Amino acid sequence: MDPLTLEVVQHSLAGIAEEMGATLRRTARSPNITEREDASCALTTPAGEMCAQAEHIPVHLGAMPASVAAALEEFPDMVEGDAVLLNDPFAGGTHLNDLTLVSPVFGPEADKAVLLGFVANRAHHADVGGKVPGSMPGDSTDIYQEGLRVPPVLAWRRGVPQDTILKVIAANSRAPAE
Repeated sequence: MDPLTLEVVQHSLAGIAEEMGATLRRTARSPNITEREDASCALTTPAGEMCAQAEHIPVHLGAMPASVAAALEEFPDMVEGDAVLLNDPFAGGTHLNDLTLVSPVFGPEADKAVLLGFVANRAHHADVGGKVPGSMPGDSTDIYQEGLRVPPVLAWRRGVPQDTILKVIAANSRAPAE
């Protein structure tokens, strides 16, 4: 690929990640996302390697490939409309308040869908349980005191929300609307 084409493709992909972030901020209910802009978006290759990111929160983006890898390890055969949710620091998460969504992107090729890569976003949520409001106790001695740890789980399957996991997360939050 010549340098000019490479730059056009790179900036187009980064633009997609920026638009993802703008849409997330515009549609979110939490001031952590709408006002503090504590969220990040990225695109990966089909193997889960980061290929584009928006200029958001660096710590989110640095750990994003590990979260995508954890999602792929748990759900290697994702289909269109699937979204894997996680916040587990032992699976590429940052801290428990930062929930990550990973979804496959498919493109048409004749009669079958071809995996183009994945989109991922990570956003800070006000409370995910734990021993103090806000889920970030400075005196915690283990992760169980910090809140609900979510391993990679399917939060959407073929475009349908999986209410059970969403209810579990909401039931463990002091601010479920956020």
